[in-house]
Amino acid sequence: MPGPVASGRPAAGGADGRPPAAFEYAVIRVVPRVDRGEFVNVGVVLFCRERRFLGARVALDPSRLAALRALAPGFALAALKAELDAIPRVCAGDSEAGPIARLTQAERFHWLVAPASAVVQASPVHAGICRDPAIALDRLLAAAVLPLPAVSRRPRFPRRLARWLARRLAPRLARRLAPRLTRRLTRWRTRLDIAPRNAR
Repeated sequence: MPGPVASGRPAAGGADGRPPAAFEYAVIRVVPRVDRGEFVNVGVVLFCRERRFLGARVALDPSRLAALRALAPGFALAALKAELDAIPRVCAGDSEAGPIARLTQAERFHWLVAPASAVVQASPVHAGICRDPAIALDRLLAAAVLPLPAVSRRPRFPRRLARWLARRLAPRLARRLAPRLTRRLTRWRTRLDIAPRNAR
């Protein structure tokens, strides 16, 4: 899957004047059936060494739950939610998240994004630059995981109203525009030295 940002180097603005810092991120995927390879994006994990930031955001909305049920009926959602909830805790260094949470930030990030043949996997690691890693994480989550905003459609003009206006307004417009068009045509004929038909 291509990165959620086309350039591969998204920049999240900051007002503190700090120079941009490089970061790495991966999209968290759920693969209900490893043998089929079909997956659903459910989160993002981001590591910025310069800012000493390691964070993850997970969003398992109803539409993605429905997609998981369609890909694998009878999928164990309770166990999946527990595993996904542990990812932000590992990033935060929560002591109750297990021995992995006691590693350094870089070690925790590489453990989370390491290739694995499991239900919860990570995409290939992408790179970017930002001033605020937390803002960059939110933007990546919106780009790669959250549902796209609905496209607003302009309301169609009712056909019956359009026909009624055409029947009512067309004769009036014709009566008003006919004299003007006649005068303009007469001027054009005069300029082109073309005599009117009744003068021939």
